[in-house]
Amino acid sequence: MRATPTVLENNRIKLVVEVDEAEMAEALDETAASLAKQVSIKGFRKGKVPKNVLIAHLGGLEALRSQAIRESMPDFYARAVADTLSDPIGQPDINIVAGESEGPLTFEAEVEIRPEIQIDGQGDLRVTIPSPNVLDSEVDAQIDRFRETDATLRDVERPIQTGDLVTMDLHVQQIATDVEPLEMSDYMYTVGSGTITGGVDELILGLKAGEELKLNGGLGEGVVATYTMQLKQVKERVLPELTDEWVEENTEWKDVEEMREAILTQMRRRKIVEAQLSQRDAMLLALGDLVSVDLVPDVLVDSETNERLHDLGHRLSEQKMNLEMFLQVTNQSPDQLLATLREDALRAVRIDLAMRALVKAEHLDPSQEEIDDELESTAKAMNTEADVLRENLRNTGRVVSFNAEVAKMKASRWLSENVTFIDPDGVEIDREMLREDQSHQDEAESAENVGESESTDQSAGVDA
Repeated sequence: MRATPTVLENNRIKLVVEVDEAEMAEALDETAASLAKQVSIKGFRKGKVPKNVLIAHLGGLEALRSQAIRESMPDFYARAVADTLSDPIGQPDINIVAGESEGPLTFEAEVEIRPEIQIDGQGDLRVTIPSPNVLDSEVDAQIDRFRETDATLRDVERPIQTGDLVTMDLHVQQIATDVEPLEMSDYMYTVGSGTITGGVDELILGLKAGEELKLNGGLGEGVVATYTMQLKQVKERVLPELTDEWVEENTEWKDVEEMREAILTQMRRRKIVEAQLSQRDAMLLALGDLVSVDLVPDVLVDSETNERLHDLGHRLSEQKMNLEMFLQVTNQSPDQLLATLREDALRAVRIDLAMRALVKAEHLDPSQEEIDDELESTAKAMNTEADVLRENLRNTGRVVSFNAEVAKMKASRWLSENVTFIDPDGVEIDREMLREDQSHQDEAESAENVGESESTDQSAGVDA
């Protein structure tokens, strides 16, 4: 089989494909064998029908050839795509030019191909990720969480501040409904916890015991209520003095210095891991932003959206749910879900196009050796032979796709070494910190212990 590509306008190509007689004969034999297993002809068992009897049953050799062409065309087209290293993104328009009745088969296939986007500014990207640096105030806050477990409460006459515990009588009346109001006496609320309704934590600041706070706020999905709070008492937490004696008695450390150093080390490890985990997504999003939305073909976005919708349906079926149930649980309409999926798909396509453009701009095309190495690794992971995988890629027209994935891996490595990482305040992050290995088991356990302490201490603080 021979395939010749011709570049057309509007980002399309035409493949002229010639299938020789030997390949057509093979296709005829395969189709005949397949049909023989399907048709029922008196006097013959399925699968044992002679070819000449089958041809007569179908109405002649031309009918068998027509069927063979229909069944083999996807394979012929896929191999032509692979052999010409074409990268189609839509369905082809196929026209048979010659050989429909006999002899070699010639057909033309016109199809839209993936555009080659040019990007600019990839070397100047500044990518924001969480800071791996630990501030003294963050260490102090963590130490205070430990101290809160031993805190006492003291009445205050001053205006309310964040962290205070306010005793109140709470009255909640739903608006435009006949539902009986909710009454709660001596309800104890921690200012800043956000457990009543939005706006309370901001409006209650500065008020004093004896005053009233009234506002409208949400009460569940789509329900609005009037909240009336009679403020009766305000207490503040009094933390124990931070001394070596208190630390030794109430924590696993022997003194304040050891406690502070341990917390600093554990928080630093955790923040470095957080920064490291966010690197890849952050730099890909930044790179994708270099591709204008106007340059993204709709067919790519449509395909990615459909794939995401299919994946969602598959995951829901594994959880014994359907799409209708999912929409009800998430309170979405079909149009809202589709819009969300399409937005995510557009972002993914922009990143893919940008990565391919980066490969070209920075000359990162993989060598044949690199492709072969990755093919070997992939085949091993799939528990198959490399030659089998290579032939499968050709037969399904995915040679270019596989090569592109290898190239994008190189592009990802280039990005991680060439973009500038900054924290949310715009301060450049030391790249050496992002390279530190935090995978040791003892370090992971230490970080986990800090997380557990935070969770426990926060809960204890609210209950105090």
